[in-house]
Amino acid sequence: MEQESRQAPGRTLAILGVGTLGFVLAQTTVIPALGEMQRELDASASGIAWMVTAYLLVASIATPICGKLGDMFGKERFLALSLAAFAVGSVVCAFADSLGLMIVGRGLQGLGGGVFPLSFGIIRDEFPANKVPTGIALLGAIAAIGSSIGLPLGGVLVDGPGYHWIFWVSAIMGVGATITTHKFVPESPVRTPGRVDFAGALILGAGLAMLLIAISRGADWGWDSAQTLGLIAGGVLVLVLFGVFEARHSAPLVNMRTLARRPVLTTNVSTLLIGSGMIGTFVLVPQLAQLPDAGGDTAGFGLSATEAGLLLAPGGIASLLLAPLVGRAGERVGSKPPFFLGCLATAGALLGMALAHGSPAIVIVWCIILSAGVGAAFASIPNLIVGAVEARETGEATGVNTIVRNIGSAVGAQLAGSIIASHAVATGVEDAGFTTAFLLCAGGAVIAAASVLLIPGRRGEGVFTPASSPR
Repeated sequence: MEQESRQAPGRTLAILGVGTLGFVLAQTTVIPALGEMQRELDASASGIAWMVTAYLLVASIATPICGKLGDMFGKERFLALSLAAFAVGSVVCAFADSLGLMIVGRGLQGLGGGVFPLSFGIIRDEFPANKVPTGIALLGAIAAIGSSIGLPLGGVLVDGPGYHWIFWVSAIMGVGATITTHKFVPESPVRTPGRVDFAGALILGAGLAMLLIAISRGADWGWDSAQTLGLIAGGVLVLVLFGVFEARHSAPLVNMRTLARRPVLTTNVSTLLIGSGMIGTFVLVPQLAQLPDAGGDTAGFGLSATEAGLLLAPGGIASLLLAPLVGRAGERVGSKPPFFLGCLATAGALLGMALAHGSPAIVIVWCIILSAGVGAAFASIPNLIVGAVEARETGEATGVNTIVRNIGSAVGAQLAGSIIASHAVATGVEDAGFTTAFLLCAGGAVIAAASVLLIPGRRGEGVFTPASSPR
């Protein structure tokens, strides 16, 4: 009877996918709207930057906490709560008429960061063992897909009904995902007894806050300024202290022994690098497309925000189509080979973009290859993490991996933006700036591919063991 009452894996995956996609889109759709919001809210450039920083900061802190709480008290319960907070934050942003209220709403949206570790944990606990890799791969690929379609969607909404509809779309997806999660997603039987490490959460929050603020403001303050270097050094020091504190804690928020395992550590390093290269490109391509076509040594296609974003849309489709294949490959040969090949494809596309980006058509071709590579990588990463830890550690391990990806994305976006800013001229941006930025991203992808080789092969990847029998 219990077996018949459980939710079918396909339907569960669809519900989890909607919630995850809503959260990822909230991170990217707002980017094309920042200029418009800065004007309407009468905000400074540094003030409007908090639209991105507040979201990333709260998400990075909430992710491991929600993952841990889900492991302790129930993943479905905390997934619904996380999505509900995201939906409330979206509504606050939709009605906001001041920068302060908008930042509060973005912070509430960031509480939805628990969707990744909680959803991965639900798949591991609920799905038959032979369907776990494909389910996790599809959910992991949404991170890449959301980055691809979020920018064009944001452009369409800004050019059309207005930026407030970015948040209404998030609210609709958040409310729908909350209701369907509560009603249809089964509660996992897996529990990890323990207590909440609030002191560890505060230390982690302080370290991440210093690091993310430094990264987000580095271009304005100067990367060699006292403020930037001081915050980076302070953030790193606090995170080191967090590691020491957690290692000695009887019930840590994050088990440092788990993070120190070679499969987990090397996968996180590779995630940081590929995440940096990926987001850097998704910031560069819309900028290149929207700059005026001034000729000479400057770059630009003179496209609208909508047209610029559409250059990335075909790549999102490629990522979606590739994810099930990556999951099946993971079942047969492990997730390391597709991760490695994805990094190589990403590096090749970025190198091609650096050498030839003179027309929208060639940029679309490179973006399709790039998105396919990033999709393969992001579909493989969570399988490598989940397969390397015990079922009871799924939430905290995937939560930390999500933080690493967020930091990589923040670094990549800021470095790419700094390079472009340094090549600005009166008529636009020198084409050499985009060439340099694409080459830097390509170098990061090459290093990511090399780091993937350090990840143990299939034997070190672990075996998926759902908590209950196949449904």
